[in-house]
This record gives sequence, C-alpha cells and structure tokens, in this order.
Amino acid sequence: MGIAKKELFTKEQNQLAAIAKALSHPARIAILQALLKSESCVCGYLVEQTGLAQSTTSQHLKELKNAGIIKGSIEGVNVCYCIDEKNWNKYKQLFDKFFDAPECAEKKCS
Repeated sequence: MGIAKKELFTKEQNQLAAIAKALSHPARIAILQALLKSESCVCGYLVEQTGLAQSTTSQHLKELKNAGIIKGSIEGVNVCYCIDEKNWNKYKQLFDKFFDAPECAEKKCS
C-alpha cells in the first residue's frame, strides 16, 4: 500500500478527510446521536443504545476521540463521554463551507 501524500493537499482537505473517516461507520453515527441527545453518558449506556459489544463500542469511541469529535473523563470505574463542542463547531464550519461551495455551472454528464 502506498503512502498517503498528505502534503499534496491543503490543511482543510486533510481535516475534512480525517473527520469523514471518523464518521464513516454507522455505529459511530449512532454513538454521536446518542451523545447529542444527552449532556454526557457512560460507555454502558452507549452499549445499550447501539446493541454492540462493549469492546466494539470502545473501539468506535476511541476513533471518535482520536478525531477530536468527543472527549471523555474518568469518573470512578466509568468513562463519561460527551461531544467536544469546540471541535464539533469547528468541524461543522468546515463541512458547511465544503457543502456550500458554488455548484457547477450547468455541467451535464451523459
């Protein structure tokens, strides 16, 4: 497998790709939706919400946390997760800018 040549792309393009990759699994979308509905929650709650095994849920949480979309804090024997609001808003702005790009001027494919 070749090396991803990130230096060929802008910082914004690399950020969008990293966020899109973190969002690329339906379980992660379900986790984010559950977190958005509540202020914070423990991993056990997320296991119930997704119907996935604890270890699988933890792997998805790790990916979301590594991407900076969520943050977690240790409370006793539990880890409490919530949306990282600062990054969430930053990523939202990136995607808004991307999707609000001018449409192609009447190009047609056949």
